[in-house]
Amino acid sequence: MPKLIFIEPDGNEIIVDAENGFSVMEVARDSDIDIEGTCGGSISCCTCHVIIDPNWFNVVGEPNPDEEDMLDLAHGLQPTSRLSCQIEITNELDGLRMIVPED
Repeated sequence: MPKLIFIEPDGNEIIVDAENGFSVMEVARDSDIDIEGTCGGSISCCTCHVIIDPNWFNVVGEPNPDEEDMLDLAHGLQPTSRLSCQIEITNELDGLRMIVPED
């Protein structure tokens, strides 16, 4: 089972087990990580914004055009920002590190 590492705004790291096929957003919400995901994964908000560790960005991949449009509205946007609802868990993501930005 892949493990994901969420880094909270205060620097605290939370490591959670993630089941393949779920989105990072779903795993975060189920693990009480402070990610809202208001739209439920339909790319109509940016409340599930995360900043992918630069060493992992090539593995996770670039956002699609719809996601890029929504990310323009995200607070604290960075070059490795993604919407966590659009990242599907696979074994390849074992050890993925990401920052949960402040609201």
